[in-house]
Amino acid sequence: MTDVTGAPADVLHTLFHGDQGGHEQVVLCQDRASGLKAVIAIHSTALGPALGGTRFYPYATEAEAVADALNLARGMSYKNAMAGLAHGGGKAVIIGDPERDKTEELLLAYGRMVASLGGRYVTACDVGTYVADMDVVARECRWTTGRSPENGGAGDSSVLTAFGVYQGMRASAQHLWGDPSLRGRTVGIAGVGKVGHHLVEHLLEEGARVVITDVRREAVGRISDRHPAVQVVADTDALIRVEGLDIYAPCALGGALNDDSVPVLTATVVCGAANNQLAHPGVEKDLADRGILYAPDYVVNAGGVIQVADELHGFDFDRCKAKAAKIFDTTLAIFARAKEDGIPPAAAADRIAEQRMHEAAAARGR
Repeated sequence: MTDVTGAPADVLHTLFHGDQGGHEQVVLCQDRASGLKAVIAIHSTALGPALGGTRFYPYATEAEAVADALNLARGMSYKNAMAGLAHGGGKAVIIGDPERDKTEELLLAYGRMVASLGGRYVTACDVGTYVADMDVVARECRWTTGRSPENGGAGDSSVLTAFGVYQGMRASAQHLWGDPSLRGRTVGIAGVGKVGHHLVEHLLEEGARVVITDVRREAVGRISDRHPAVQVVADTDALIRVEGLDIYAPCALGGALNDDSVPVLTATVVCGAANNQLAHPGVEKDLADRGILYAPDYVVNAGGVIQVADELHGFDFDRCKAKAAKIFDTTLAIFARAKEDGIPPAAAADRIAEQRMHEAAAARGR
């Protein structure tokens, strides 16, 4: 592991002058033999060991990787708090192209890096990493979850992630239209990969009209082959402008809600699986000013982390699904708090999560 004092100036600037703030620990990792370069960020352990996935992505710069790790780790603190888990927030990013750079040796080296933290951080899958990868990491690190059933794990967490987002959509419909049913509603999904394709199935089963887009042709083709009635549009810009769109579901990378997309968004609800959908502070107010109901991303996409956290204690799918179903009630409670306090739902969710973390820290005398 590399001490931050040896980091490039742009990385140090991101660490100490960025706007993410409040992190307990940030570790820069390097293993020359395997080519591993990674960042592990621990935002908070107030509620318990930090838990969050490992993202494998070809960042343009080390500073960009650090910034993403910090932001994602902070988001996991809030997500785990709102999901009622005994875990704080952490995240790791591996710098590189997973299709080209991912090797067994690199994943084993990464496992050793996580293990050296002694349980302060528990890792799992994220963009660019999969169940099979966690099986490899687990060979060097017992603080690994999201493993295969054959190796004592729970398997693919995207199933319950999609289920939780679906519950968030139902809660949004209940709040806005007085009925949780999505039958006859038009839902646009940007990104039909790990989570998005499961979400399509939930919506079609209930009788919703579904419109999709994805930068990967194979992902779109998988949906189109199975469900020819699903409408496909060229890109996200076209999707957010679809007339009659009721719900927009960003299910790819973050920053989907920004100064360009919000003014032209036709949907009246945003509820999706992507992390960090709000590109910058103030976007939540822009949505509210346009009368668009935003279901906070880290609340509705918590089904996956509920599953991987349960794996640490002996996985039971029915128990996890019951917990994920409570995302419906949690989302409604956030909307009620937002109305009561006269603030956007994102701010209401933050207040509730921060209160839980503060109370936990105070109870521990921190």
